[in-house]
Amino acid sequence: MTATGAIEATGARDAPAGPWWWPRRRSAVLDVSLAVVSTLETVFEGMDFAGDSGLPLWTGLLLGLVVGPVLVLRRRWPVAVVLVSIAVTPTQMGALLSIVGLYSLAVSDVPRRVIGLLAGMSVIGTLVSSFFSLRQDLLNEPGFRPPTWFMLVMAVAVGLIVTAPPVLWGLYVGARRRLVESLRERADGLERELSLLADRAEERAEWARNEERTRIAREMHDVVAHRVSLMVVHAAALQAVALKDPEKASRNAALVGDMGRQALTELREMLGVLRSGEGASGRSSASASGEPERLVAVASKATATTAAEAEEEATGTDAGAAGPAESGAARGAGARSGVSSRSAQAGGGDRVRGGAAVATAEPEGGEGPSLAELGDLVGQSRAAGMAVELSVDGAAAEGGYPPGVEQTVYRVVQEALTNVHKHAPGARARVRLAHREGEVAVQVENGPSAGGAVDVGLPSGGNGLVGMRERVTGLGGVFVSGPTEAGGFRVSAVLPGRQGG
Repeated sequence: MTATGAIEATGARDAPAGPWWWPRRRSAVLDVSLAVVSTLETVFEGMDFAGDSGLPLWTGLLLGLVVGPVLVLRRRWPVAVVLVSIAVTPTQMGALLSIVGLYSLAVSDVPRRVIGLLAGMSVIGTLVSSFFSLRQDLLNEPGFRPPTWFMLVMAVAVGLIVTAPPVLWGLYVGARRRLVESLRERADGLERELSLLADRAEERAEWARNEERTRIAREMHDVVAHRVSLMVVHAAALQAVALKDPEKASRNAALVGDMGRQALTELREMLGVLRSGEGASGRSSASASGEPERLVAVASKATATTAAEAEEEATGTDAGAAGPAESGAARGAGARSGVSSRSAQAGGGDRVRGGAAVATAEPEGGEGPSLAELGDLVGQSRAAGMAVELSVDGAAAEGGYPPGVEQTVYRVVQEALTNVHKHAPGARARVRLAHREGEVAVQVENGPSAGGAVDVGLPSGGNGLVGMRERVTGLGGVFVSGPTEAGGFRVSAVLPGRQGG
């Protein structure tokens, strides 16, 4: 609706658009038909008016041809149509033009005060015209002389009957049409909002799925890849002593088999967690959000069991291994003497490595590995023939670190040692752990590969460093890795002592 009163109503959905200002073709056909009927009416009424007034007939004909077609503009300019009908009221022509014009005016979005003003002008015009027409007709009746008030009442009644019904009906139709349009707009808005929410929900679900896939893949890589790498290293040592010492080779083969079975056990338990019936819709969101931690706990439990068995087997089997693997196993056996098993440290304690005291604490609730298990992790690498040293600076903060921080430090050391097995066989490695104020730092550095070391041909997928970086940065820490000037490799990470702090 424009300022002049033009109707800009939209057509029905999927309906063909009409020409010019009509919303639909059928609206154009209806308005043209009404204009034709109105033209015929005004032509005949104009000729009658010309005959009664003593004017030439062509004058009434021309007036009818000008006034009648105005009705075709009722949707575009309803105010103009009503004004024309009011202007020709004294000629008593254009009844259809007046009724349809008032209806179109009331339906449109013209301000109510304008509708009331034009409707009042139409009532007054009709009243005056009806009064004088009725008075003239009654004067021509010789036997009937009604009082003036009677003729006035009749004129008012005619004016109201001609004007009020189309105005009231138009107001009702206009209000109903605006209500339907408002409801339609609200429905469209809700549909768009629901579609947007559905798209966002799908994006969040896809993001969550990708995030969970990444976390599960990272956990499986950290746990299984480390175990399989140790199996390959032991298999290489087995190959080296197979002909020289069959009995020792048999013991090494049994150790490799045990590690393989433990690796399969870890995989089965992880897949069991993923396929567990607890993942149904009845499970609470809290337990669902803790699913990755359950995976870590399962993997940690299997790792700890295998670590104890590996140390027991390696104490008697790796002492005579050939090459760097043989000497590394001997050093690992000597370093492990006097060290109690991990199960005997449930309450926490001090572990001595390289003359430094390592403050240890068991993970809370068994949720994955902790700093207390770094000694066992280093022991596994020693059992595989690596010359590795663990040193600790400072003491852990009172109350320890959050489980996520301790797990991340453990995984960084685990992956770094695995990379040493893969890319620097026979190299010496050093693990440094530093407890600082409000943070904990870890560094794993290895030298170049030993000249006589045998490369066991471990494959590399390039995911280890990426996974370490994701873990550390995810907790707000800093991760740096790169080669050293001596030809080795260094991995460093600094994590805050409190998550979100």
